[in-house]
Amino acid sequence: MTIGTSLLPEFDQEMVPTRRLLERVPEEKGDWKPHPKSFSLGHLAQLVSWMPGWIAQTLTNDSLDLGGGTGYGNQTHSALMDEFDRNVREGREALSRASDETFAGTWSLKRGDQVFWAAPRSVVVRNHISHLAHHRGQLTVYLRLLDVPIPSIYGPSADERM
Repeated sequence: MTIGTSLLPEFDQEMVPTRRLLERVPEEKGDWKPHPKSFSLGHLAQLVSWMPGWIAQTLTNDSLDLGGGTGYGNQTHSALMDEFDRNVREGREALSRASDETFAGTWSLKRGDQVFWAAPRSVVVRNHISHLAHHRGQLTVYLRLLDVPIPSIYGPSADERM
């Protein structure tokens, strides 16, 4: 079993509640923020929808250059879900194909020549999964503040007893 295939059960487990949460994001509230310094709901939901694709990017490229990237914006609910599903497919496929040698290689986050972070891909991919769980948690708080029922994630929620 490769490192990538050993991560697939956790990846699959995390994607199910993530999708269920994204399905509940109200499109008409995309500009809403719980605080002026916070991401908007649309920005946060889009970030969460992109994050599974970060795994594919990490396993197929040596770095990510933050210069000139695509900015966040409000999407239709349909586009948000389509993007999430595509990113999950690509992330899962990359995990299933990647060799252990690929995971041992270094990946860097940079802007031009400035490197912010460099680590073995195995560390970066694990970080992406943890990072996704963090932002998904933020998204549950946003939705709770908007009175949107929260799905079960690792167990029952106040809205779903499983």
